[in-house]
Amino acid sequence: MEPVLSRKGGTGEESYANNSKLQSTCLSLSMPVLKQAMLSFCCTDLLETITIADLGCASGPNTFIAVSEIISIMYKKCCELGRSPPEFQSLTAFQEKLQQENGPKFGPFFTAGVPGSFYGRLFPSKTLHFVHSFSSLHWLSQVPPELVDKANPVINKGKIFISRTSPAAVIDSYVTQFRKDFTLFLKLRSEEIAPKGRMVLTLRGRTTPDPTSDQSCLLWDYLGQAFQDLVAKEMLDGYYTPYYEPCPEEIQAEVEKEGSFAVDRLEVVALPWDYVNGGINYDRALTAKEMAKAMRAVNESMIGSHFGADIMDRLFHRFMEIMAANIMEVEHVRLVVSLIRNA
Repeated sequence: MEPVLSRKGGTGEESYANNSKLQSTCLSLSMPVLKQAMLSFCCTDLLETITIADLGCASGPNTFIAVSEIISIMYKKCCELGRSPPEFQSLTAFQEKLQQENGPKFGPFFTAGVPGSFYGRLFPSKTLHFVHSFSSLHWLSQVPPELVDKANPVINKGKIFISRTSPAAVIDSYVTQFRKDFTLFLKLRSEEIAPKGRMVLTLRGRTTPDPTSDQSCLLWDYLGQAFQDLVAKEMLDGYYTPYYEPCPEEIQAEVEKEGSFAVDRLEVVALPWDYVNGGINYDRALTAKEMAKAMRAVNESMIGSHFGADIMDRLFHRFMEIMAANIMEVEHVRLVVSLIRNA
């Protein structure tokens, strides 16, 4: 998935930078968990150098928010306690901005970018102290292999994701792939994070145990219907979204089973259906237009690699029409998880 799982870059009308209002609001609402984790971390014996990793920080205006907050909280807390602030090794290039916000005595810190998937090792053993990941871990490392087995594929007729009409084998394959990927993520980070280090993870999720609920599947049903209207059945049956929204119980169970971390806090953040507009109560047609742009910004690279770029305008125009004509509304749910690395 690495070559095709990326957000639409640039600053155009359909770019991720201009279509991530919902993510921005969810990031703001997850800040209390992030702040609590940082303040608790600051109460421990701080090292001279702190390494912070932000995994999956995307692009555009949301990119620097979390790491800026992490570093500023730690700097201010150290000043309150009369401690010398540690040196930071952070993964975003914004030193001048942070110095303007915190004063000329702020620093030093050093920046680096680490290419690669977080479903692989990225850092040396026990070198990380705080890890943040926002709106990323609901993306799987691959499409569940059972769905694309050329010899005997599991068919999810007319769908690109889980749906209420999906066979049990399709649902099981997605659940299994998420468990495998999330466990791998925890294991890899456990090797990279020092004992008592912290992670705060925010990912799309659901509040119900049912993975076929509208809360998880409604937007993908709309997109699947748009595909059905535009592409041949044979092409559609070979395309699946590498995505899964877990419920809190699944997160808790996988963390306990893997065993390297303890759950310090697990919160649910839910926003209304039309919050894609930034909180403005637009009518249905305008909400559908904004959602179509948001879905395109996230999915265009994957769709283009399978169907080609020519389909994009027609596909998301049809998506907009389908959504505007439907009265169903669900909340947009994020799970915010604070974890502590066991000693």
